[in-house]
Amino acid sequence: MTLPRIGVTLGDPGGVGPEVALNSLLHSPDIANAAWILFGDSRLIGAEARRLGLSPSPAPWSPDAPPRGGLFLNDIPAPGAGSVRGRDDRANGEAAFRFFDAAVAAAREGRLEGLVTAPVSKTGWAMAGLPWRGHTEFLEHLYPGAVMSFWSGPLKVALLSHHLPLREALGKVRKEALLALLRTLNRSLSGLAGAPSEFLVAGLNPHAGEAGLLGIEEREEIGPAVAAACREGIRAAGPFPPDTVFLRARERKEAMVVAMYHDQGLIAFKLEAFASGVNVTLGLPFVRTSPDHGTAFDIAGRGVADPRSMTEALNLALRLASGRA
Repeated sequence: MTLPRIGVTLGDPGGVGPEVALNSLLHSPDIANAAWILFGDSRLIGAEARRLGLSPSPAPWSPDAPPRGGLFLNDIPAPGAGSVRGRDDRANGEAAFRFFDAAVAAAREGRLEGLVTAPVSKTGWAMAGLPWRGHTEFLEHLYPGAVMSFWSGPLKVALLSHHLPLREALGKVRKEALLALLRTLNRSLSGLAGAPSEFLVAGLNPHAGEAGLLGIEEREEIGPAVAAACREGIRAAGPFPPDTVFLRARERKEAMVVAMYHDQGLIAFKLEAFASGVNVTLGLPFVRTSPDHGTAFDIAGRGVADPRSMTEALNLALRLASGRA
């Protein structure tokens, strides 16, 4: 079997991305089970490795060479990046996007089977003049319908809307959008060994609307979308009260909660699996994972960042790229 090629981006150089990426890769027992390609500035990587007492020694990446296990480097110069740490910075935001953009281009060209992205700053991207709020929004503009989901051992969650103000997110709760999401989830996960196969759909309102007494979205939008999905053979159920649906799904490997907006899904998920959860973008022709935390500017450069979520992101990317969840 050909080894998968998995790109790893450094994230924002002013945050903990370079630290958790290097620590996770260089301590991984799976380093020989894939071609792991770092997308970043060799100067930044060398400086971070020295600070951490690591010796990565990645070989230059040749995209056309047969993949072999180990660590490789796609050197992307980013002048000015890394001089500011612990806060948002235009040069760091621009560098983080350049690393990510190059990795996505390689994946779109079929040169990568998977992509793991270290955290970026949305403010840093905005300071660099970029119109996207983050990784998923950039991918969504290339692949409309891309889904933000979060995976852990006990709980898996998919989001109907991503990084939107709550007023805008509520307007996205429509039958057509939810049905499209359920179709994408079913298509992306079907045939993937160990992946969720049942979608438990959360309501929007308290008690899932209480038969219309506490809101009509369940009756007019969410319920009809679930019914339509079931008629297509998709294993969907709901809407369930939002305060109990996560308990229903917890510890059930076949179940994934479909949340109506970002915080409805992420509060429960991060309470359960903040240190080990993984962000997975579904609906792409390649695998994309990332840790479920941010840049952690408050601890950047101190060598104390917890690499577990990044390690889980690498592990899951390898499993998904190999056809197993």
